[in-house]
Amino acid sequence: MHVLELETPSVLIDLDRMEANIARMQERCDALGLRFRPHTKTHKIPAIARLQVEAGAVGIVCQKVSEAEIFAAEGFNDIHIPYNILGERKTERLAQLALYNRITVSADNPKVIAGLADAAAAHDMSLRVLIELATEIGRAGCGVEDVVQLARQIEAAEHLHFAGLMVYPSVPSTRPLLQEAIDVLSRHGIGVDIVSGGGIGALQHAADIPELTELRVGTYVFNDWATVLKGYAALDDCAMHVAATVVSRPTMERAILDSGSKTLSSDTIDNGYGFILEYPQAQIYRLNEEHAYVDLSACDERPDVGERVHVIPAHTCVVTNLHDQLYGVRGDTVEVVWAVAARGKVW
Repeated sequence: MHVLELETPSVLIDLDRMEANIARMQERCDALGLRFRPHTKTHKIPAIARLQVEAGAVGIVCQKVSEAEIFAAEGFNDIHIPYNILGERKTERLAQLALYNRITVSADNPKVIAGLADAAAAHDMSLRVLIELATEIGRAGCGVEDVVQLARQIEAAEHLHFAGLMVYPSVPSTRPLLQEAIDVLSRHGIGVDIVSGGGIGALQHAADIPELTELRVGTYVFNDWATVLKGYAALDDCAMHVAATVVSRPTMERAILDSGSKTLSSDTIDNGYGFILEYPQAQIYRLNEEHAYVDLSACDERPDVGERVHVIPAHTCVVTNLHDQLYGVRGDTVEVVWAVAARGKVW
C-alpha cells in the first residue's frame, strides 16, 4: 500500500528510524555495561517489543498489570511493573501473572508491600520487589529514612524478595540519594541486586550514576518533539509522524487540521502540541477534539486546503494510546499495520 492511500489522521512509524533508534540505544547501554529494559507504554505493541528484545534487551517494562498481561500472552516472561499495585483484585491478577513469568514490581509503602505479600502467599509463589525512592519531581517514592524498614518488611515476607532500588528520573542529582540508600542498607546487612533508573534522558546521564545496573526508557523508540527540544534526539531520529490534512483556512494566518486532541493528545511542549515538518515556523497552538489550530503568521509559505502535512507530536506515548493502529512505513510504502494491542490498559 502507498502511504497516500491512508486516510488522515494516521500515525506513521518510519521503520528505518525506529530500527536505528533501537540499535543505538542497545549499543550505548551495552557499552556502559547496563542491562536495558525498554518501556512498552510508548508503543504498546508486542511486535515492536520483540524487536527490542532481539536487539539485546533483558526484558520489558509495563506500567500496569493489564498491560503486562497482554505482553505475557505474547511470550514475554521477564516483566517489570514500576508501580504501586494496590487492591485485592489487582494483586490477584498480578500473582496469577507471576505464576508463570518472572515479574518484578515496585513499592514505596508498607500497605502496598503487605498486599503483595498476601497475594503471593495465596498462590505459594514469589514476587521480586524494588523499593522506589522519592526524587525531586515529587511523585511516588519513599525517603531514605524508610528504606531499611521497607526492605526488612519485604524480606520478612516468605513469598517476597527484596531485589533492589528504583528511581525516576535517573539524573545526576539523584546520585547522592542512591548512594545514601545503598550505604544505609549495606550497614544493616541488606544487599542490593538491582539499581534501576529511568526517564527520557536516562541514557544521557547514566555514565554519571555508576550505581545504576539497569535502565528503563520508552520514548527513544519513536522520539517526539519533547525529546528534540530537550536535546535527547535529533529531528531525524523522530520515527513517529502524524499525517494530517488541512481542512480549513479561515484566515491568512490560521489553518485547521483534522488532528485534534483525540489524535495528538492534550500534552504540550513550549506551548505547542507538535512540530509540522512541512511548515517549521507554524505553531499548533490549540486543540479541540477534532480540530488543530495552526498559527501561520511566521510562515513565508502557507498550506492550502486539502494539503497533507506531517506532525511530530509533543508526546508520542499518549498518541499511541489514542489510536487503534500504527502504520510502519519505509519510504512511501506501508510495510506493516500494527494493532495497538495494549491500548487502554490502564489498571
